Amino acid sequence: MTDRAGALRGGLRTAGAIVAGAAVLVFGGYWLGDATDRASVVDKAPKTAAAQKSKAAGQEAQAEIEDASARELPGVRDCGVGEPVLEPTIITLDCSTAGRVASGIQWDDYAADGAAGSGVVQVSSRAAGAAAGKAFPARLRLFGPKRVDGLVAFTALEVVYTGATPTGEHREVLTIA
Repeated sequence: MTDRAGALRGGLRTAGAIVAGAAVLVFGGYWLGDATDRASVVDKAPKTAAAQKSKAAGQEAQAEIEDASARELPGVRDCGVGEPVLEPTIITLDCSTAGRVASGIQWDDYAADGAAGSGVVQVSSRAAGAAAGKAFPARLRLFGPKRVDGLVAFTALEVVYTGATPTGEHREVLTIA
């Protein structure tokens, strides 16, 4: 009788260990799968220089049609280099590592004295101190237009996070020219 009770307890322990192991594998797989999905968001985002060059090339034909005053609208020089791009959809926020990028920008107002819009700040795993592979909704404001290398460009960007923040700061102002 005692052998049978011991075997029953051993079988229950084994079954419990199998169920616990399966639960760990399922939850661990879900957690790891979700982490790679978050990390791939930044990897799938177009590279800023290439995306803005292609947009600039498409806008060249449009710029010829626009009048002279519209061409004097300030643009944005990605990391302070190249020709200013009007109404960019992508702006690199951390030029040293390219770990933070504002993307999917929709401009509500774009004028000679400033611009306002909204987008998502994507943070890759390369950005020190920030959550890896996450996207943070934000309001963006360009200001401080100046003539840089003979062309008018905005020199500052204000980012105001509308929810969670990558660094804990609700608002930050960046020099972009």
